[in-house]
This record gives sequence, C-alpha cells and structure tokens, in this order.
Amino acid sequence: MSQQKLSVSVSEPIAQFLVDYQGTYKLKTKSEIVEEALELLRERELEKAYAEATREIDPAWDATLKDGLADEDWA
Repeated sequence: MSQQKLSVSVSEPIAQFLVDYQGTYKLKTKSEIVEEALELLRERELEKAYAEATREIDPAWDATLKDGLADEDWA
C-alpha cells in the first residue's frame, strides 16, 4: 500500500499522549498511532452506515426471505 505524507497539528496534551503511547507500545513512528486511530474512526463510521442501512430495510422483506417455504424446509 502506498503511503501519503501529511502534516497535522495537535494540542500539547495529544502530542504528549502520542509520545507516551509510542514509548509504551514500542512503536517506530507516531504515524502508526495516528493510522490506527483513523482506522478506528473509519470503522465507527462504517458501523453507523450499516446501522442506518439496516433501518432502511423494508419489514415486508422478512416475509419474502423463505419464499413460502416452511421452517423445517430450511433445516
């Protein structure tokens, strides 16, 4: 996967957290921490999107799932 260099500014407490986290987990770069944090944010957004999509499903869909077959026919 290709990498893209970005420049970000953070508050002093966040900068110190990055330094501490990097030391605690013996990470080579702060970029690893930022990338992991952004992945978590992306996952959270995907979860929200899936939840929204689930709410959009027509309740009548359940009636069509089995297409008229009895429960025992699905075993």
